[in-house]
Amino acid sequence: MRIGESVADSRPVEIQARRWGWRHGGRREAAIAGLDLRIAPGERVLLLGASGSGKSTLLHGLAGVLGGDEDGESRGELLIDGRPPEASRGRSGLVLQDPDSQLIMARLGDDVAFGLENLGVPADAIWPRVADALDAVGLRLPHQHSTANLSGGQRQRLALAGVLAMRPGLILLDEPTANLDPDGVREVRDAVARVAEESGATLVVIEHRVSVWLPVVDRVVVLGQGGRLIADGRPADVLDDRAGELRAAGVWLPTDVPWRAHAPAPTSAEHLMTAAALAVARVPGDPVQRGIDTRVDAGRILAVTGPNGAGKSTLALTLAGLVRPDAGELAAGVALAGDLGSEPWRWRSRDLLTRIGTVFQNPEHQFLTGSVRAELEVGPRALKLSPRERTARVDRLLAALRLDPLADANPFTLSGGEKRRLSVATVLASRPRMLVLDEPTFGQDANTWRELARLIVELRDEGVGVVAVTHDETFVEAVADTRLVLAAPPDDGDERAGTSPARHGDRAAHGTQRGVRA
Repeated sequence: MRIGESVADSRPVEIQARRWGWRHGGRREAAIAGLDLRIAPGERVLLLGASGSGKSTLLHGLAGVLGGDEDGESRGELLIDGRPPEASRGRSGLVLQDPDSQLIMARLGDDVAFGLENLGVPADAIWPRVADALDAVGLRLPHQHSTANLSGGQRQRLALAGVLAMRPGLILLDEPTANLDPDGVREVRDAVARVAEESGATLVVIEHRVSVWLPVVDRVVVLGQGGRLIADGRPADVLDDRAGELRAAGVWLPTDVPWRAHAPAPTSAEHLMTAAALAVARVPGDPVQRGIDTRVDAGRILAVTGPNGAGKSTLALTLAGLVRPDAGELAAGVALAGDLGSEPWRWRSRDLLTRIGTVFQNPEHQFLTGSVRAELEVGPRALKLSPRERTARVDRLLAALRLDPLADANPFTLSGGEKRRLSVATVLASRPRMLVLDEPTFGQDANTWRELARLIVELRDEGVGVVAVTHDETFVEAVADTRLVLAAPPDDGDERAGTSPARHGDRAAHGTQRGVRA
């Protein structure tokens, strides 16, 4: 979060937690309690733990943005160079899980420059630093490019560029590569490592996938439920000596073999949705992808992959009936549409409710109520289910996705991983015939990832057709039956996405749909 004082200070900071804890307002249990931790100036720390273990709360505390007494209750001490974080905001830069919450300006270059201006960086030094930061994170677009027209992954890069340009003494990163394509993950990690090496900044990064950051960190800290410190030390020592305990806590270990779903039953699947020469656009007349040929079948999972900015989320919204096709054909099959007609973008919201369920890339965009249970009841209430049916359906989802302890919590106070599971559960509560999921495994630890993947496969086995936009290769290999790869459209916009035959295990080429499971 780019909040600064009048003068930039890039000296590496020391972090000290002394029996520190925080309880969010409206929550019975503390997110973190009794944490004792010291991080020396210039250390690079990978912060691990299960979804909901308080990792993001700790980073928010270090950045000084947890709020005051009306937002929660603090205990103990949390210090940055011996001062409260609220008095040291110019020393740290925080990249949040949700990059949308950090976009400030309408133009890309201005957004990166905003933090530098707040820090009092001389005017003649601002734009060279803006250019360097954007290049470092691989966001090579004109400075006047609209921030509203960036994809989720591009916004994530932009938020990181804004922090790196400030050259803070403490870099705090909360899942900074979660929505990036594989090349982007490596590019961003290397950019952070370069800045930390050149400046000597202290680095604390949260990432569920351990292998991404192991090459650049020198310490691993693991939190258990309630923020309890369960491991701390050199990466090799922690991962080797505490492997069993970490695995039980849901930490992704580099050597673990991921869970893999069974193949779907061989049936003549019903066609739920068919696209032919489809062009998709957020702004009518300005397609981000065209020439898409694909199909969504009942009882099958289609993974949509490709680099950031390729139009994956726009395609998802179009298949979900929420955005009108820009050109080409999109037709819902009779098995999905019934007597509504084949054009899903013309259906009423109530008709979509039981036919196509959509999970947006940003979970908060679909929260409507003040508690987790009430959120899950929205769909069943709209369907006029009896109180008994509603309760049974909601209780099952709460238990399956480990949300039952949070049934009375405000959805907006959940961790990023918990918000993602809730957003998926709200759609499942209506039991639609087709699901469109945008980054469904974002923010999940190994245990909740498996539970979410298993639940999606169970729905597939019940005849639900699933579209999953994802950068999670583990998820694709574990559950997808076919893959559609969208290439980043070139300047002339001639890139096409089509179909071609494939064998099990083949990597899909750009612009093709292929089978990825036997």
